[in-house]
Amino acid sequence: METRYANHPEEIKRYNTDELRQHFLVEKLFEAGEVHLTYTHVDRLIFGGVTPSDKELTIKLDKELGVTYFLERRELGVINIGETGSVILDGQEYDMQRHDGLYVGRGTKEVLFRSKDPNNPAKFYINSSPAHHTYPTVKIDIKEIKPLEMGEQGTLNERKIHQYIHPNVCESCQLQMGLTILNPGSVWNTMPAHTHERRSEVYLYFDMEEDTRAFHFMGEPDETRHLVLKNEQAVISPSWSIHTGTATSNYTFIWGMCGENITYDDMDHVKMEELR
Repeated sequence: METRYANHPEEIKRYNTDELRQHFLVEKLFEAGEVHLTYTHVDRLIFGGVTPSDKELTIKLDKELGVTYFLERRELGVINIGETGSVILDGQEYDMQRHDGLYVGRGTKEVLFRSKDPNNPAKFYINSSPAHHTYPTVKIDIKEIKPLEMGEQGTLNERKIHQYIHPNVCESCQLQMGLTILNPGSVWNTMPAHTHERRSEVYLYFDMEEDTRAFHFMGEPDETRHLVLKNEQAVISPSWSIHTGTATSNYTFIWGMCGENITYDDMDHVKMEELR
């Protein structure tokens, strides 16, 4: 597990491209037979990819987190962006089709990840945040989610927002996760931009062609920066940073948030004339 430390907004004004990517971009999440995780000190969120192939995988972070098992004091969100697999929680198995999700409550001792076909593995994207209470584990079937349809063709941001770990779907302490699919011909995930002063966020961009590139904008509204991402790469978005993006084609992304509250629309909108 890699560790990323928090950054003051004044710092990044002096970062060059390599430094900005080093601090906020995670380039490798999914590798067959491996677990790749990042621990960010921004709200102590852990995120990354679990890609089981010919054997089950688990997450062991007891020494790193100062606990006896991974979810002793944490909750977990899982979304499968690969082929069919399953997650086994304390002996109970949950089948996970592509784009299925799972909320795992604090106190679950054994978490195993399995692919149905080792040659076509599942790709489990995970977010985990500290938790103060145990809420029930909930399987979230993509087919049962009624997405929010937002945006317009004229502004190139027609999209469907699927809320997974959200008060409308299941209870959680502070973790939220969802999946947004942009329609063909749409490339902006949100504009005008906004910040979440009370929460941080991590984005995973995927379902992109080899030559497609996403441009993730960050920084304070009057001091913007950008990161260029390839398929299946993630970016850390601190509370003081705008998070908006576009790409050379349509794409899908997973957003995960944690912080002071679980109010989905608790955001501070940025007027277009304030962007620089």
